[in-house]
Amino acid sequence: MKSFKRHSVSVNAGSMADIAFLLLIFFLVTTTISADKGILRKLPPICDTPDCTADIPDRNLLQISMNDNQQIMIDTDIVKLEEVKDIVEAFIDNNGSESCDFCEGAQSKDSSDHPKVAVISLSHDALTKYDLFISVQDEITRAYYDLRTRYTKEIFKKTPDQLTKGELVAVQKAYPFIVSEIMVKRTN
Repeated sequence: MKSFKRHSVSVNAGSMADIAFLLLIFFLVTTTISADKGILRKLPPICDTPDCTADIPDRNLLQISMNDNQQIMIDTDIVKLEEVKDIVEAFIDNNGSESCDFCEGAQSKDSSDHPKVAVISLSHDALTKYDLFISVQDEITRAYYDLRTRYTKEIFKKTPDQLTKGELVAVQKAYPFIVSEIMVKRTN
């Protein structure tokens, strides 16, 4: 009698690894990964002089805070989000010292002396919603943008997108973006 040996059936898996590797490379190359931009802010330069820690007079400091009830307070008044931009503009452009020849503010003795010394202090509670925080920052940015646009049109007779680099620097020096964010500590 003849004995038959059964050969086990085998699948050549060598090419499967190659195909899987090629598919992996294909998906890596063709997939786009979206990069979130975040908030575009330029950090202030490192200050080596004692002037950086000098006290800011109260009239040159606008305090904006957000609480856990999602309310916005400017100094001691509760305001709506839509009011933030106008209040910030009036504060920055006040010209309290009457030394700013391009400012159009009310020259109140209770508000900032000059745009170069006006500081916005932004603080929030640990339970403040992220959307509100970003919305308030957007309103502050819009206030600076509107003031800079007005300055650009009056001084250079141009729109902001037509400015040269030197003119852009001059506009940024006229209305420097000075916002101080206070670190939050959780109370609960």
